[in-house]
Amino acid sequence: MTPLMTVPRTICLGFLAVIAIGTFFLWMDDTIYHSSFGNPITALFLATSAVCVTGLSVVDVSEFYSFWGHFCLVSLVEIGALGYMTANTILLLLIGRKFGLRDKLALQKSLDTAGIAGVMPLLRSIIATMALFQIAGVILLMIVFLPDYGLKNSLWLAIFHSVNGFNNAGFSLLEESLVDYVSSPIVNITMSILIIFGGLGYQVIMELFLWIKTTLNKEPMRRDFSLHFKVVTSTTIILLFSGFFLFFITEFNNPQTLQSLTIFGKMQAAWFQSVTSRTAGFNTISIGDMTYSGILITMILMFIGASPGSTGGGLKTTTSRILVNCTKAALQGRDEVLCYQRKIPSPLILKAVGVLVGSITVVCVATLLIVIMQPELGFGSIFFEIVSAFGTVGLSTGITGDFSMLSRLIIIATMYIGRVGVLLLMSAVLGDPQPSSIDYPEENLLVG
Repeated sequence: MTPLMTVPRTICLGFLAVIAIGTFFLWMDDTIYHSSFGNPITALFLATSAVCVTGLSVVDVSEFYSFWGHFCLVSLVEIGALGYMTANTILLLLIGRKFGLRDKLALQKSLDTAGIAGVMPLLRSIIATMALFQIAGVILLMIVFLPDYGLKNSLWLAIFHSVNGFNNAGFSLLEESLVDYVSSPIVNITMSILIIFGGLGYQVIMELFLWIKTTLNKEPMRRDFSLHFKVVTSTTIILLFSGFFLFFITEFNNPQTLQSLTIFGKMQAAWFQSVTSRTAGFNTISIGDMTYSGILITMILMFIGASPGSTGGGLKTTTSRILVNCTKAALQGRDEVLCYQRKIPSPLILKAVGVLVGSITVVCVATLLIVIMQPELGFGSIFFEIVSAFGTVGLSTGITGDFSMLSRLIIIATMYIGRVGVLLLMSAVLGDPQPSSIDYPEENLLVG
Protein backbone atom coordinates (compact mmCIF):
# COMPACT_ATOMS: atom_id res chain seq x y z
CA MET A 1 0.00 0.00 0.00
CA THR A 2 1.38 3.43 -0.98
CA PRO A 3 1.95 5.70 2.06
CA LEU A 4 -0.10 8.88 2.19
CA MET A 5 2.92 11.17 2.63
CA THR A 6 5.28 10.17 -0.15
CA VAL A 7 8.62 11.92 -0.65
CA PRO A 8 7.39 14.14 -3.55
CA ARG A 9 4.33 15.14 -1.52
CA THR A 10 6.53 16.03 1.45
CA ILE A 11 8.69 18.30 -0.71
CA CYS A 12 5.75 19.97 -2.51
CA LEU A 13 3.81 20.54 0.71
CA GLY A 14 6.98 21.84 2.34
CA PHE A 15 7.29 24.57 -0.27
CA LEU A 16 3.61 25.42 0.18
CA ALA A 17 4.08 25.67 3.95
CA VAL A 18 7.00 28.10 3.58
CA ILE A 19 5.00 30.15 1.06
CA ALA A 20 2.05 30.30 3.47
CA ILE A 21 4.22 31.48 6.35
CA GLY A 22 5.93 34.05 4.13
CA THR A 23 2.57 35.30 2.88
CA PHE A 24 1.42 35.93 6.45
CA PHE A 25 4.51 37.96 7.41
CA LEU A 26 4.50 40.01 4.19
CA TRP A 27 0.79 40.64 4.57
CA MET A 28 1.28 41.83 8.15
CA ASP A 29 4.19 44.07 7.14
CA ASP A 30 2.05 45.58 4.36
CA THR A 31 -0.82 46.17 6.79
CA ILE A 32 1.33 47.76 9.51
CA TYR A 33 3.64 49.75 7.20
CA HIS A 34 0.76 51.37 5.28
CA SER A 35 -1.59 51.61 8.30
CA SER A 36 -4.33 49.92 6.27
CA PHE A 37 -5.56 46.41 5.56
CA GLY A 38 -3.05 44.81 3.16
CA ASN A 39 -3.81 42.82 0.02
CA PRO A 40 -3.27 39.09 0.68
CA ILE A 41 -2.90 38.30 -3.05
CA THR A 42 0.01 40.74 -3.30
CA ALA A 43 1.63 39.11 -0.27
CA LEU A 44 1.02 35.63 -1.72
CA PHE A 45 2.52 36.67 -5.07
CA LEU A 46 5.65 38.10 -3.44
CA ALA A 47 6.05 35.16 -1.05
CA THR A 48 5.75 32.66 -3.91
CA SER A 49 8.14 34.68 -6.04
CA ALA A 50 10.67 34.73 -3.20
CA VAL A 51 10.40 31.07 -2.18
CA CYS A 52 10.53 30.04 -5.84
CA VAL A 53 13.55 32.39 -6.27
CA THR A 54 11.88 34.14 -9.19
CA GLY A 55 11.95 37.87 -8.46
CA LEU A 56 8.77 38.85 -10.29
CA SER A 57 6.88 41.55 -8.39
CA VAL A 58 3.54 43.30 -8.80
CA VAL A 59 4.76 46.23 -6.66
CA ASP A 60 7.97 48.19 -6.15
CA VAL A 61 9.33 46.23 -3.17
CA SER A 62 11.77 49.01 -2.25
CA GLU A 63 8.87 51.38 -1.54
CA PHE A 64 6.03 48.98 -0.75
CA TYR A 65 7.63 47.17 2.21
CA SER A 66 9.51 48.29 5.31
CA PHE A 67 12.93 47.00 6.31
CA TRP A 68 11.29 43.97 7.94
CA GLY A 69 9.43 43.21 4.74
CA HIS A 70 12.73 43.31 2.86
CA PHE A 71 14.30 41.09 5.50
CA CYS A 72 11.42 38.64 5.12
CA LEU A 73 11.93 38.57 1.36
CA VAL A 74 15.64 37.83 1.71
CA SER A 75 14.90 35.06 4.23
CA LEU A 76 12.33 33.48 1.92
CA VAL A 77 14.78 33.63 -0.97
CA GLU A 78 17.43 31.84 1.10
CA ILE A 79 14.99 29.16 2.24
CA GLY A 80 13.52 28.73 -1.22
CA ALA A 81 16.91 28.42 -2.90
CA LEU A 82 18.15 25.93 -0.39
CA GLY A 83 14.97 23.94 -0.72
CA TYR A 84 12.58 23.00 2.04
CA MET A 85 14.05 19.57 2.63
CA THR A 86 17.60 20.88 2.60
CA ALA A 87 16.82 23.66 5.08
CA ASN A 88 15.03 21.14 7.26
CA THR A 89 18.06 18.85 7.12
CA ILE A 90 20.45 21.60 8.19
CA LEU A 91 18.18 22.41 11.13
CA LEU A 92 18.06 18.77 12.18
CA LEU A 93 21.82 18.43 11.80
CA LEU A 94 22.26 21.35 14.19
CA ILE A 95 20.16 19.63 16.85
CA GLY A 96 21.91 16.29 16.31
CA ARG A 97 19.15 14.11 14.88
CA LYS A 98 20.16 11.01 12.92
CA PHE A 99 18.66 10.39 9.49
CA GLY A 100 17.02 7.27 8.22
CA LEU A 101 16.77 5.94 4.68
CA ARG A 102 13.48 7.75 4.01
CA ASP A 103 14.97 11.10 5.04
CA LYS A 104 17.94 10.58 2.73
CA LEU A 105 15.69 9.63 -0.19
CA ALA A 106 13.71 12.83 0.33
CA LEU A 107 16.93 14.84 0.30
CA GLN A 108 18.13 13.04 -2.81
CA LYS A 109 14.97 14.09 -4.68
CA SER A 110 15.16 17.63 -3.32
CA LEU A 111 18.80 18.06 -4.39
CA ASP A 112 18.41 15.88 -7.51
CA THR A 113 21.57 13.91 -6.66
CA ALA A 114 22.40 10.57 -8.27
CA GLY A 115 22.64 8.60 -5.03
CA ILE A 116 22.15 8.80 -1.30
CA ALA A 117 25.70 8.05 -0.20
CA GLY A 118 26.98 11.57 -0.82
CA VAL A 119 23.93 13.50 0.34
CA MET A 120 25.02 14.21 3.89
CA PRO A 121 28.58 15.40 3.07
CA LEU A 122 27.05 17.58 0.36
CA LEU A 123 24.64 19.13 2.82
CA ARG A 124 27.39 19.88 5.32
CA SER A 125 29.20 21.86 2.64
CA ILE A 126 26.14 23.87 1.52
CA ILE A 127 26.26 26.36 4.40
CA ALA A 128 29.97 27.03 3.90
CA THR A 129 29.52 27.37 0.14
CA MET A 130 26.65 29.83 0.41
CA ALA A 131 28.40 31.85 3.09
CA LEU A 132 31.65 32.06 1.10
CA PHE A 133 30.05 33.35 -2.09
CA GLN A 134 27.54 35.67 -0.47
CA ILE A 135 30.00 37.28 1.96
CA ALA A 136 32.47 37.85 -0.87
CA GLY A 137 29.63 39.37 -2.90
CA VAL A 138 28.69 41.71 -0.06
CA ILE A 139 32.25 42.98 0.31
CA LEU A 140 32.68 43.66 -3.43
CA LEU A 141 29.27 45.27 -3.90
CA MET A 142 29.84 47.55 -0.91
CA ILE A 143 32.82 49.05 -2.71
CA VAL A 144 30.43 50.35 -5.38
CA PHE A 145 27.41 51.19 -3.19
CA LEU A 146 29.32 52.93 -0.36
CA PRO A 147 30.00 56.27 -2.11
CA ASP A 148 26.35 56.56 -3.20
CA TYR A 149 24.42 55.35 -0.16
CA GLY A 150 26.60 55.59 2.94
CA LEU A 151 27.74 52.77 5.23
CA LYS A 152 24.41 51.58 6.67
CA ASN A 153 22.35 51.64 3.47
CA SER A 154 25.16 50.32 1.30
CA LEU A 155 25.68 47.35 3.63
CA TRP A 156 22.03 46.36 3.44
CA LEU A 157 21.93 46.90 -0.34
CA ALA A 158 25.03 44.73 -0.73
CA ILE A 159 23.56 41.97 1.44
CA PHE A 160 20.20 42.07 -0.34
CA HIS A 161 21.69 41.93 -3.84
CA SER A 162 24.37 39.38 -2.97
CA VAL A 163 21.80 36.99 -1.50
CA ASN A 164 19.47 37.46 -4.47
CA GLY A 165 22.36 37.14 -6.92
CA PHE A 166 23.76 33.83 -5.67
CA ASN A 167 20.28 32.41 -5.14
CA ASN A 168 19.30 33.44 -8.69
CA ALA A 169 16.37 35.59 -7.55
CA GLY A 170 15.83 38.98 -9.15
CA PHE A 171 14.58 41.21 -6.33
CA SER A 172 16.27 44.58 -6.12
CA LEU A 173 15.91 47.55 -3.78
CA LEU A 174 17.02 49.88 -6.56
CA GLU A 175 14.27 51.51 -8.63
CA GLU A 176 15.52 50.19 -11.99
CA SER A 177 17.36 47.08 -10.82
CA LEU A 178 21.06 47.45 -11.83
CA VAL A 179 20.52 49.74 -14.83
CA ASP A 180 22.48 52.57 -13.16
CA TYR A 181 25.49 50.23 -12.89
CA VAL A 182 25.51 49.00 -16.49
CA SER A 183 29.07 50.32 -16.91
CA SER A 184 30.41 49.20 -13.52
CA PRO A 185 32.92 46.33 -13.96
CA ILE A 186 32.76 45.43 -10.25
CA VAL A 187 28.96 45.08 -10.23
CA ASN A 188 28.87 43.21 -13.55
CA ILE A 189 31.67 40.79 -12.64
CA THR A 190 30.53 40.22 -9.04
CA MET A 191 26.88 39.62 -9.89
CA SER A 192 27.84 37.43 -12.86
CA ILE A 193 30.01 35.18 -10.69
CA LEU A 194 27.30 34.91 -8.03
CA ILE A 195 24.62 34.08 -10.59
CA ILE A 196 26.74 31.58 -12.54
CA PHE A 197 27.97 29.61 -9.53
CA GLY A 198 24.52 29.69 -7.93
CA GLY A 199 23.13 28.22 -11.15
CA LEU A 200 25.74 25.45 -11.46
CA GLY A 201 24.53 23.51 -8.43
CA TYR A 202 26.28 22.56 -5.20
CA GLN A 203 27.39 19.19 -6.52
CA VAL A 204 29.30 20.81 -9.39
CA ILE A 205 30.83 23.45 -7.10
CA MET A 206 32.10 20.84 -4.66
CA GLU A 207 33.48 18.64 -7.45
CA LEU A 208 35.36 21.65 -8.80
CA PHE A 209 36.62 22.48 -5.28
CA LEU A 210 37.89 18.92 -4.73
CA TRP A 211 39.63 18.95 -8.12
CA ILE A 212 41.37 22.25 -7.31
CA LYS A 213 42.36 20.91 -3.89
CA THR A 214 43.78 17.70 -5.39
CA THR A 215 45.70 19.65 -8.05
CA LEU A 216 47.21 22.18 -5.63
CA ASN A 217 48.25 19.47 -3.17
CA LYS A 218 49.76 17.47 -6.06
CA GLU A 219 48.08 14.33 -4.82
CA PRO A 220 49.07 11.23 -6.80
CA MET A 221 45.45 10.07 -7.20
CA ARG A 222 43.92 11.58 -10.32
CA ARG A 223 40.37 12.88 -9.92
CA ASP A 224 38.16 12.46 -12.97
CA PHE A 225 35.16 14.69 -13.47
CA SER A 226 31.75 13.05 -13.43
CA LEU A 227 29.48 13.05 -16.49
CA HIS A 228 27.15 15.41 -14.64
CA PHE A 229 29.98 17.92 -14.13
CA LYS A 230 31.07 17.75 -17.77
CA VAL A 231 27.55 18.20 -19.13
CA VAL A 232 26.63 21.04 -16.76
CA THR A 233 29.82 23.06 -17.21
CA SER A 234 30.13 22.60 -20.98
CA THR A 235 26.45 23.39 -21.60
CA THR A 236 26.63 26.43 -19.32
CA ILE A 237 29.70 27.77 -21.13
CA ILE A 238 28.05 27.25 -24.54
CA LEU A 239 24.87 29.03 -23.44
CA LEU A 240 26.73 31.93 -21.81
CA PHE A 241 28.96 32.72 -24.79
CA SER A 242 26.22 32.08 -27.35
CA GLY A 243 23.93 34.45 -25.47
CA PHE A 244 26.68 37.06 -25.18
CA PHE A 245 27.41 36.97 -28.92
CA LEU A 246 23.74 37.07 -29.93
CA PHE A 247 22.85 39.92 -27.53
CA PHE A 248 25.90 41.88 -28.66
CA ILE A 249 24.86 41.56 -32.32
CA THR A 250 21.10 42.09 -31.96
CA GLU A 251 21.25 45.01 -29.51
CA PHE A 252 24.40 46.72 -30.82
CA ASN A 253 22.57 49.54 -32.64
CA ASN A 254 19.49 49.69 -30.40
CA PRO A 255 19.36 53.28 -29.05
CA GLN A 256 17.29 52.13 -26.06
CA THR A 257 19.82 49.54 -24.86
CA LEU A 258 23.44 49.32 -26.08
CA GLN A 259 23.96 51.99 -28.74
CA SER A 260 25.00 54.79 -26.38
CA LEU A 261 27.58 52.63 -24.56
CA THR A 262 31.26 52.22 -25.38
CA ILE A 263 32.45 48.98 -26.98
CA PHE A 264 33.58 47.69 -23.59
CA GLY A 265 30.29 48.84 -22.06
CA LYS A 266 28.34 47.03 -24.77
CA MET A 267 30.32 43.87 -24.11
CA GLN A 268 29.62 44.14 -20.38
CA ALA A 269 25.91 44.69 -20.90
CA ALA A 270 25.59 41.87 -23.45
CA TRP A 271 27.49 39.49 -21.15
CA PHE A 272 25.39 40.39 -18.12
CA GLN A 273 22.17 39.94 -20.10
CA SER A 274 23.34 36.49 -21.17
CA VAL A 275 24.14 35.57 -17.56
CA THR A 276 21.00 36.97 -15.95
CA SER A 277 18.61 35.56 -18.58
CA ARG A 278 19.40 32.03 -17.46
CA THR A 279 17.49 32.40 -14.14
CA ALA A 280 18.60 35.50 -12.24
CA GLY A 281 16.16 38.29 -13.07
CA PHE A 282 18.45 41.31 -12.65
CA ASN A 283 18.92 43.63 -15.59
CA THR A 284 21.32 46.41 -16.58
CA ILE A 285 19.34 47.36 -19.70
CA SER A 286 15.60 47.94 -20.17
CA ILE A 287 14.00 44.60 -21.06
CA GLY A 288 10.89 46.24 -22.53
CA ASP A 289 13.05 48.28 -24.95
CA MET A 290 14.98 45.32 -26.37
CA THR A 291 14.60 44.28 -30.00
CA TYR A 292 12.29 41.37 -30.86
CA SER A 293 15.40 39.28 -31.53
CA GLY A 294 16.80 40.10 -28.09
CA ILE A 295 13.45 39.26 -26.46
CA LEU A 296 13.35 35.89 -28.24
CA ILE A 297 16.93 35.04 -27.22
CA THR A 298 16.09 35.96 -23.63
CA MET A 299 13.04 33.68 -23.66
CA ILE A 300 15.06 30.73 -24.99
CA LEU A 301 17.70 31.17 -22.27
CA MET A 302 15.02 31.58 -19.58
CA PHE A 303 13.27 28.39 -20.67
CA ILE A 304 16.49 26.35 -20.60
CA GLY A 305 17.42 27.76 -17.20
CA ALA A 306 20.06 26.60 -14.74
CA SER A 307 21.30 23.15 -13.67
CA PRO A 308 19.84 20.43 -11.41
CA GLY A 309 20.46 20.88 -7.70
CA SER A 310 21.12 24.60 -8.16
CA THR A 311 19.30 27.70 -6.98
CA GLY A 312 17.81 28.26 -10.45
CA GLY A 313 14.87 26.81 -12.35
CA GLY A 314 13.89 26.15 -15.95
CA LEU A 315 14.11 23.06 -18.14
CA LYS A 316 17.68 22.56 -16.85
CA THR A 317 20.96 22.31 -18.76
CA THR A 318 21.25 18.53 -18.40
CA THR A 319 17.73 17.97 -19.74
CA SER A 320 18.46 20.20 -22.73
CA ARG A 321 21.75 18.41 -23.44
CA ILE A 322 20.11 14.97 -23.30
CA LEU A 323 17.40 16.11 -25.72
CA VAL A 324 19.99 17.58 -28.12
CA ASN A 325 22.08 14.38 -28.03
CA CYS A 326 18.92 12.31 -28.46
CA THR A 327 18.06 14.31 -31.59
CA LYS A 328 21.63 13.90 -32.84
CA ALA A 329 21.44 10.12 -32.36
CA ALA A 330 18.12 9.96 -34.23
CA LEU A 331 19.52 11.96 -37.16
CA GLN A 332 22.57 9.72 -37.31
CA GLY A 333 20.42 6.57 -37.20
CA ARG A 334 21.88 5.31 -33.90
CA ASP A 335 19.88 3.31 -31.35
CA GLU A 336 21.69 4.67 -28.31
CA VAL A 337 22.27 8.18 -26.98
CA LEU A 338 25.89 8.96 -26.13
CA CYS A 339 27.45 11.82 -24.20
CA TYR A 340 31.20 12.06 -23.54
CA GLN A 341 31.60 8.38 -24.52
CA ARG A 342 28.95 7.35 -22.01
CA LYS A 343 25.57 5.81 -22.80
CA ILE A 344 22.54 7.67 -21.46
CA PRO A 345 20.05 5.26 -19.80
CA SER A 346 16.61 4.98 -21.42
CA PRO A 347 14.74 6.00 -18.22
CA LEU A 348 16.74 9.24 -18.17
CA ILE A 349 15.79 9.96 -21.78
CA LEU A 350 12.12 9.33 -20.98
CA LYS A 351 12.40 11.69 -18.01
CA ALA A 352 13.94 14.42 -20.19
CA VAL A 353 11.16 14.06 -22.77
CA GLY A 354 8.55 14.14 -20.01
CA VAL A 355 10.05 17.31 -18.53
CA LEU A 356 10.07 19.00 -21.95
CA VAL A 357 6.46 18.08 -22.81
CA GLY A 358 5.24 18.97 -19.32
CA SER A 359 7.07 22.31 -19.35
CA ILE A 360 5.73 23.31 -22.76
CA THR A 361 2.22 22.32 -21.66
CA VAL A 362 2.38 24.44 -18.49
CA VAL A 363 3.73 27.49 -20.36
CA CYS A 364 1.17 27.22 -23.18
CA VAL A 365 -1.84 26.67 -20.90
CA ALA A 366 -0.87 29.53 -18.55
CA THR A 367 -0.29 31.87 -21.51
CA LEU A 368 -3.59 30.91 -23.13
CA LEU A 369 -5.58 31.55 -19.95
CA ILE A 370 -4.13 35.02 -19.38
CA VAL A 371 -4.44 35.97 -23.07
CA ILE A 372 -8.14 35.06 -22.89
CA MET A 373 -8.66 37.13 -19.73
CA GLN A 374 -6.42 40.12 -20.57
CA PRO A 375 -5.82 40.34 -24.33
CA GLU A 376 -5.03 44.05 -24.02
CA LEU A 377 -1.63 43.21 -22.48
CA GLY A 378 -0.46 41.65 -25.75
CA PHE A 379 0.45 38.04 -26.50
CA GLY A 380 4.19 38.65 -26.68
CA SER A 381 4.46 40.37 -23.30
CA ILE A 382 2.26 37.75 -21.62
CA PHE A 383 4.23 34.88 -23.14
CA PHE A 384 7.49 36.47 -21.98
CA GLU A 385 6.10 36.86 -18.45
CA ILE A 386 4.95 33.23 -18.29
CA VAL A 387 8.30 31.88 -19.50
CA SER A 388 10.03 34.10 -16.93
CA ALA A 389 7.74 32.79 -14.18
CA PHE A 390 8.16 29.13 -15.16
CA GLY A 391 11.93 29.48 -15.46
CA THR A 392 11.93 31.25 -12.06
CA VAL A 393 13.86 34.10 -13.69
CA GLY A 394 12.04 37.31 -12.79
CA LEU A 395 12.72 39.39 -15.89
CA SER A 396 9.73 41.40 -17.09
CA THR A 397 8.78 43.74 -19.90
CA GLY A 398 6.94 45.85 -17.32
CA ILE A 399 3.41 44.39 -17.29
CA THR A 400 3.55 42.40 -14.03
CA GLY A 401 1.72 45.08 -12.06
CA ASP A 402 -1.07 45.18 -14.67
CA PHE A 403 -2.19 41.59 -14.12
CA SER A 404 -5.67 41.03 -12.68
CA MET A 405 -6.21 38.94 -9.56
CA LEU A 406 -6.93 35.76 -11.56
CA SER A 407 -3.92 36.36 -13.79
CA ARG A 408 -1.73 36.79 -10.73
CA LEU A 409 -2.96 33.49 -9.35
CA ILE A 410 -2.01 31.81 -12.64
CA ILE A 411 1.47 33.37 -12.45
CA ILE A 412 1.75 32.16 -8.83
CA ALA A 413 0.88 28.60 -9.89
CA THR A 414 3.36 28.80 -12.77
CA MET A 415 6.20 29.93 -10.50
CA TYR A 416 5.41 27.13 -8.04
CA ILE A 417 5.35 24.45 -10.75
CA GLY A 418 8.55 25.81 -12.26
CA ARG A 419 10.30 25.62 -8.90
CA VAL A 420 9.24 22.16 -7.65
CA GLY A 421 9.39 20.65 -11.14
CA VAL A 422 6.73 19.21 -13.40
CA LEU A 423 7.59 15.55 -12.82
CA LEU A 424 7.95 15.94 -9.06
CA LEU A 425 4.58 17.67 -8.85
CA MET A 426 2.89 14.97 -10.95
CA SER A 427 4.51 12.31 -8.79
CA ALA A 428 3.13 14.08 -5.71
CA VAL A 429 -0.36 14.19 -7.20
CA LEU A 430 -0.47 10.66 -8.62
CA GLY A 431 1.62 8.90 -5.97
CA ASP A 432 4.47 6.44 -6.44
CA PRO A 433 4.12 4.19 -9.53
CA GLN A 434 2.94 0.65 -8.84
CA PRO A 435 5.12 -2.22 -10.17
CA SER A 436 3.61 -4.31 -12.94
CA SER A 437 4.47 -7.83 -14.06
CA ILE A 438 2.79 -7.36 -17.46
CA ASP A 439 5.12 -7.19 -20.46
CA TYR A 440 3.37 -5.70 -23.50
CA PRO A 441 4.27 -6.64 -27.10
CA GLU A 442 6.36 -4.21 -29.15
CA GLU A 443 5.09 -2.70 -32.41
CA ASN A 444 6.46 -0.02 -34.75
CA LEU A 445 4.68 3.05 -36.06
CA LEU A 446 5.55 5.90 -38.40
CA VAL A 447 7.33 8.90 -36.81
CA GLY A 448 8.36 12.17 -38.43
